[in-house]
Amino acid sequence: MQQDTYRTISALLASTDPAEIHRGLTLVKAQLPALSQEEAQPLLDMIVALFYIDPLDLPEHVPVLEEAITVAAGFGTWAIPILIEDMATGDVKSQMALAQALGHMGADAIGPLVAQYHGCPEASCGAFVLYALGKIKSPQIVAAVPTALHAAGANDQELRDSATRAIGKFAESIPPGDLSADLCEALVERLRANLADASPGIRAKAVRSLGKLAKFGHLTAGQRGQLKVTLQRILGEDEHFEWDRAYVVRKEGKEALGYVG
Repeated sequence: MQQDTYRTISALLASTDPAEIHRGLTLVKAQLPALSQEEAQPLLDMIVALFYIDPLDLPEHVPVLEEAITVAAGFGTWAIPILIEDMATGDVKSQMALAQALGHMGADAIGPLVAQYHGCPEASCGAFVLYALGKIKSPQIVAAVPTALHAAGANDQELRDSATRAIGKFAESIPPGDLSADLCEALVERLRANLADASPGIRAKAVRSLGKLAKFGHLTAGQRGQLKVTLQRILGEDEHFEWDRAYVVRKEGKEALGYVG
C-alpha cells in the first residue's frame, strides 16, 4: 500500500466527522484484498480505536461504528487472536463491538473464543466471550455448547446471564439432531434451574432459551410437554395461580408457550 493512501486512511479514521470516517472505511475495504498481514494490521488497529467511541454521546456515529464492525470482521482469520486480546483489555463499549466483529467472523472464531473462555482471568471476560459466541451463525457452534452450559451455572451473575442467553442463540444455529440427547437434557435442566434465579433478567433469558430449544426442534415430545406445564405456571395459568412476579419473565413465557402449544 502506498504511503499516501495509508496517511489518507489514517487521517480519515481519526476524524470526528462520520462522513470522513465512512470514507476511510471504504478505502480500507478497497485496499484490504491486496494487503499482507503486516500491512493490514496497522489499519485494523485504527478500526479498533473507533470502537471506543461512545454511541450514547455521539449517536450520529452509530452507522459508521456498525460499518467498522463489518470491516474488522473482513480482515481474515489472522485477526481473530488480535481481536480477542483487544476484547480482553478494552472497555465495555469496545468489548461489545469487538464481540460483534468476532461473531461476524463465523466458525473460525469458535475454537479461539472457547479457548479464551477457559483462560479468562475474571468472569466479565468470560461474559463477553459468550456474547461473541452468541453472535456466530454456524452449525459448528455446537462445539461451544458445553462452555455455555458450564457458564450458565456460574456463581457470577453477569456470566450466568450471558451464558443463559447464549444457549438460546446457539439453538437457532444448530440443526435438529446435532445436539446429543444427554447434552440437550443437561441444557434443559440447567435452564430450568435458572428459572429460580433471583435475577428477573436471568429468569427471562432462561425462558427465552427454553422456548428456542423448542422452536428449533431440539426438544422431545416429553420435554415439550414439561416445558408447557412450566410456562403455564410462570404465566399463572395453572391451578396454583402463582405467576412469576416479573413482567419481563411472563412476557417471554407467553412467547415461548406459542412454541410448545
